[in-house]
Amino acid sequence: MWLLVPGSVAAQQKAYSAPRTRDGQPDLQGIWEARNTAAVNLEDHGAGAGMRAGKTVVVDPSDGRIPYRPDALTKRNENFKNRATADPLNKCYLPGVPRVMYLPYPLQIFQTPKYVAIASEFAHTTRTIYMDGKAHYADAEFWMGDSRGRWEGDTLVVDVGDHNAETWFDMSGNFHSEAMRLIERLTRTGADTIEYEVTVTDPKVFTQPWIIRMPLYLHREPEAQLFEYECHLYLEEGSKGSK
Repeated sequence: MWLLVPGSVAAQQKAYSAPRTRDGQPDLQGIWEARNTAAVNLEDHGAGAGMRAGKTVVVDPSDGRIPYRPDALTKRNENFKNRATADPLNKCYLPGVPRVMYLPYPLQIFQTPKYVAIASEFAHTTRTIYMDGKAHYADAEFWMGDSRGRWEGDTLVVDVGDHNAETWFDMSGNFHSEAMRLIERLTRTGADTIEYEVTVTDPKVFTQPWIIRMPLYLHREPEAQLFEYECHLYLEEGSKGSK
């Protein structure tokens, strides 16, 4: 007679061992892309004009909702109503972090011992994660924030500060203030997957820190590469077509 002990099967499975760079760190390099609807709305949402339905990627709080302060929730709802003109991406502004990581455009990760660079196909957007241990800039703000990274075991942990207040989290008007602080965690969980997790803290907008989590998937097609997306060009063409 066999006795099945809970967790014993999982315990016998060998944990994934990520490939390594020359300096011995987990290799996150490659072209990756989210396959969800977080760019539409981080929370549960139905379909709308140009917006696919999808499930929440908010894992904490457990109800899958962003914990807005009452006044901030009112502003989010106003953003949603005015999203066609108010969304910064519709003006070709930089998407900010974390939005750049789950836009429906691939992104490419490069690594050296001194920095991790991420290039997005959206409008030539780039960000640099500095690995030198230095602190954030004082009295500064950036569209893509200021990213400072370190390794915790096999996880790349990135502290992102110095945000401006102009970027949104998604198409649905979820927003933040300049006080936002992010802690990102990127962990290679398989040959074709990175687990991407972000803890968001912003006491001006939210009642508590909250967390989103999702997989990013590796592009395996032959000769995968980033192509051009010239946002301003497509906006100009769209405005001509509407006249």
